[in-house]
Amino acid sequence: MQISSLSIIRHSSPLFLRRASIHHGGHGARLGIGIRRSFHLLTLSARRDNPDVSRKPQPSKNMLRAKHIGKDHSSLAPVLSPDHNPSLLPSQAIGTVATAQANFMRVVVKDGDGEGDDRSSSSSSSKDGVELLCVVRAVLKKIRRRVLVGDKVLVGSIDWVDRRGMIENVFQRRSEILDPPVANVDHLLVLFSLDQPKLEPFTLTRFLVEAESTGIPLTLALNKCELITEEELESWKMRLRGWNYEPFFCSVGTKEGLDAIAFVLRNQTSVIVGPSGVGKSSLINILRSSSGGGDVEDENWFEPIIGNKWFEDQRVGEVSTRSGRGKHTTRNVSLLPITEGGYLADTPGFNQPSLLKVTKHSLALCFPEIRKMIEEEKCGFKDCLHIGEPGCVVKGEWERYPYYLQLLDEIRVREEFQLRTFGTKREGDVRYKVGGMGVKQAEPRLQPKKHRRESRKKVKQTMISELDEYEDEESDLDIEDDPIVQAIENEKER
Repeated sequence: MQISSLSIIRHSSPLFLRRASIHHGGHGARLGIGIRRSFHLLTLSARRDNPDVSRKPQPSKNMLRAKHIGKDHSSLAPVLSPDHNPSLLPSQAIGTVATAQANFMRVVVKDGDGEGDDRSSSSSSSKDGVELLCVVRAVLKKIRRRVLVGDKVLVGSIDWVDRRGMIENVFQRRSEILDPPVANVDHLLVLFSLDQPKLEPFTLTRFLVEAESTGIPLTLALNKCELITEEELESWKMRLRGWNYEPFFCSVGTKEGLDAIAFVLRNQTSVIVGPSGVGKSSLINILRSSSGGGDVEDENWFEPIIGNKWFEDQRVGEVSTRSGRGKHTTRNVSLLPITEGGYLADTPGFNQPSLLKVTKHSLALCFPEIRKMIEEEKCGFKDCLHIGEPGCVVKGEWERYPYYLQLLDEIRVREEFQLRTFGTKREGDVRYKVGGMGVKQAEPRLQPKKHRRESRKKVKQTMISELDEYEDEESDLDIEDDPIVQAIENEKER
């Protein structure tokens, strides 16, 4: 009996072999063995002619793409390195977040011209400096990856007509500060006023500690020096030198000392921090309107849109006559270009920096006085908190030591509360599960009881409890409207 190869391949399942052996009676077993042997020989010859043929099923395109990504980049939105130059689609662009307000980001585009970008230079230059109103991709929110002012971002789904888009990913940051939230900062300018509002030493210390904890170079400037006498000015100079700071004394009103500040801030991304009413917005308006001094090293991304209404002079408010403090005129963080080259971030004023990045062991390094003492002579213990331990070289003979103890107590209370509430273990924002072919698939780790749908049992229980409450209320109303009950109550009142 001759059986075609095509028939054997089509009907080589175990079910067919069993049916064939039963149908042909005494010759069924011999037929089944012959079919199996022929199929085995055909398979061997097919493998010999085509070595790539395998018994295992071929992986799908998604599996191959996941394997290509690799374990280190298998997250939902891999963090892009600062030097990464991805190939962009016509609906994609790279830019810098200039302003964040509510749920929207204003991104200034710098159209890429790297190796992977095959677009013409004319179309690329036409999109340089375009301002886009963007929202943030939902998966970035789910994995708790914040988008901050100053971030270099990848924007997709761009509508170049309406100038809208969606931030798809964030490049790795050089630096980051929390108060105010700004990324890729090169310099911090801590600005206070000597009067109106009056300079408070503890508030200034708190701002300086927050700035020192970031590890970013900082400059201290004191504004409104024309409002105090020369004796008070010299007193503050000597006092701050005892803190190991050399501040700039300036006046936005008389423009005294502003050239030195502009020289320090040139060709950098700087953030001005300080309480409300000290003159941050006024200082930025003067630095942006002054004439440039020299060539700018880096290309100014914001040059094509400097005339945009979003980048006009910042609003300036007056100090409250009742409280002597500022009125919170600036309400959001904005990254603004300056004529000397570089960018300034105007930030809302606040009086209490959070100090969330400062620990009880790192607090001492945020005081230049303690750093100087430790450099000259080491303490007896590495984890010394400088509160009178044996062998401690830090004595309480300096002015800000009471401030140090006050901040240390505050941080210790906060850390003890966090330890009791959250413990020491913290789960990541992305979790991985193994799919088909052993490929890792990433998904956001959602917060418990926030993105989960309620079970049917709980929904039914809630409905039953609500119905019971409704019936109780109705029965109470029926009892109140019953004339017999009202008559009994009237008799009791008599």
